[in-house]
Amino acid sequence: MSDGTDNSDMVQSPHVVILGAGASIASCKRNQEANGRKLPSMDNFVSLLGLEEILDPEINFEISYSQMYDNNPNDERLGAIQERVRDYFSSLILPDEPTIYDYLVLSLRPKDLIATFNWDPFLYQAFSRSKRFSLQLPHLSFLHGCVSLGFSAERGLGPLGYSYIDDAGEEIPFHEIPLLYPVANKDYSKNIAIAQEWERLKSWLSDAKVVTVFGYSAPESDEAAMRLLIGAWGDNKTKNIEQIELINTDDEKVVLEK
Repeated sequence: MSDGTDNSDMVQSPHVVILGAGASIASCKRNQEANGRKLPSMDNFVSLLGLEEILDPEINFEISYSQMYDNNPNDERLGAIQERVRDYFSSLILPDEPTIYDYLVLSLRPKDLIATFNWDPFLYQAFSRSKRFSLQLPHLSFLHGCVSLGFSAERGLGPLGYSYIDDAGEEIPFHEIPLLYPVANKDYSKNIAIAQEWERLKSWLSDAKVVTVFGYSAPESDEAAMRLLIGAWGDNKTKNIEQIELINTDDEKVVLEK
């Protein structure tokens, strides 16, 4: 029964879903990761990845990493941390049964966008296997990169470890892109791969009528991300987002303030 409201504009407009670490953690709680591995948060990151010999486990991982970078940008331990992070997240595999990520990908339309802050491969894995059932899938943006994806200037993001043949007949590989950025020096515009992902999100947010934020804590440490999101949100003011959904296990007051 209709309530008399015209929802046609909302139906025709894109739905943007923004994912934080909480989305992957929730997915693993519902369906255990194939190898039984856990998803870290920034608070237990150091201990879960076995980085105690390098970083203080009592300090937020991003802050601790940033302090090390600020003390010495050429510290060899920074590379070791990057490698440990990439190795751990690269080993993660979705279980065979459908997960939150599978349902999310298959529930959205080609006009919609899922933007994730997560390095883990879950969204990409769910998207890849969903193509067996439908080609009418949403677009994706990996705002901090992804362990499953590399980059080429001509093709953008693509499967890491794979290559393609360009117009001149040359084989071009998809190269690794950095996963970690020091908190105080995050400048996503300096990395063309990441900059393109943010531009996609900003474009979709400017037209979106429905925005869902799932498991993203909007950390104060990531000021650069906050500035970019606020800027994209501002572009929507004249179009009026109709519906905002916040999926989060934190205290409601804390979530609303953030």
